[in-house]
Amino acid sequence: MGFVKTADELERYYRQGAREFPNAKILGVLFETEKEIVSRLVPPPLEPADSPTGLMFIAEYPETNLGPGYREAALFLNCTYGQEQGSYCLSMPIESEESRLFNGRDIFGFPKKRATIHLEKEGSRVSGWVERHGIRFLEITALMSGSIPEMPPMGANFLFKAMPRIDLKPGFDGPVYLCRQKTEIQMKRLDIGTADLVLSWSDADPWAELGNPTVAMAFYLVSDNTMLPGKVLTEVDADAYLSYSFKGTDFFQAP
Repeated sequence: MGFVKTADELERYYRQGAREFPNAKILGVLFETEKEIVSRLVPPPLEPADSPTGLMFIAEYPETNLGPGYREAALFLNCTYGQEQGSYCLSMPIESEESRLFNGRDIFGFPKKRATIHLEKEGSRVSGWVERHGIRFLEITALMSGSIPEMPPMGANFLFKAMPRIDLKPGFDGPVYLCRQKTEIQMKRLDIGTADLVLSWSDADPWAELGNPTVAMAFYLVSDNTMLPGKVLTEVDADAYLSYSFKGTDFFQAP
């Protein structure tokens, strides 16, 4: 394949459609924090959910229909857009080959960054951590105590897509879009339990800005996941979004 793709190569690429992640293994934590924290972190026109809750997870995808498997983690805050309940993706570290960054970040708007990610299961104990720039900013140690037969209903993911200005002035070259995407999960096993959660401060990955969240439940999910195509919902106020827009890059100010 060359720099310029042929019509046949393009047809085969776009024919792929949904992204598939069979036999996914996911350690997750449902948490609650303070209302003022969630209100500060959720950008308009999204609104925080009635309860200041969210989800963190560490996942291993052994294989995908796009190529080799990889690991990732994510931080979501529950929110609403209009009458629809969903989640806003605040952070998504990933340990993978470079193409997985393009798929999630440039196509869908997930704020992906390269990281070192660990996940292991020993009997009923499941643990994992995420590290960047020498800082292990997320650690989860969970103990599973039972299982449930069905997945709770899952809402949509709300994401933003924007292109920073080339002249290095504040703002964007073009519109800022609020987008919606959903992932279908075919559960194979869902264990639940409790977890200890440690968030350590990192300027590049400030998950500790959540304060001291209360863990409502931990889970370990084995499933076949299908990442469905998303859609643009609306153009949003670019000036209002600017301060939220650096979550997908390391923000270092000049002295």
